[in-house]
Amino acid sequence: MVKKYRVTLTAMEREELAALLARGKADVRKLKHAQVLLHADKASDGAGHGPGWRDTRIAEAVGVGVATVQRLRQRFVEEGLAAALSTCRSGRRVYERKLDGAQEAHLIALACGTPPHGRGRWTLRLLASRMVVLGHTDAVSHETVRQVLKKRLQTAPEAYVVPAAQAIG
Repeated sequence: MVKKYRVTLTAMEREELAALLARGKADVRKLKHAQVLLHADKASDGAGHGPGWRDTRIAEAVGVGVATVQRLRQRFVEEGLAAALSTCRSGRRVYERKLDGAQEAHLIALACGTPPHGRGRWTLRLLASRMVVLGHTDAVSHETVRQVLKKRLQTAPEAYVVPAAQAIG
């Protein structure tokens, strides 16, 4: 089977990985990623700088899953050595907003209003369920409600913010 992502390390990259492993003072995942890349290295010129092992053999030798080896190959080819050694993703995910501006305005107006009968104050879950009942949105979580209220509270003018001591008393 022909590999879609071939790892071919330069001499400088090989030295960097070898130095990282020799030092041994790094996150375990980073060290394992370095081992995987060194085992997967196959020079394109046929000189055979690295062993160029198969994914299953690398996974057994290093102690990671085959899927991890495949993801590392892909990340190295697409994003480079630094991204492949990184233990966390670089925030490439883009989330769409759960509530638009009009829905946020309805949420804030609801939160500023009087709570339902029998309740002393609004809870995040109560606000989320009331937004759905009123038909402002199909579904919204209490965490989204918290984030919207936090964002709006931080940007609210000082005159609109009531200190906690006055609000309780």
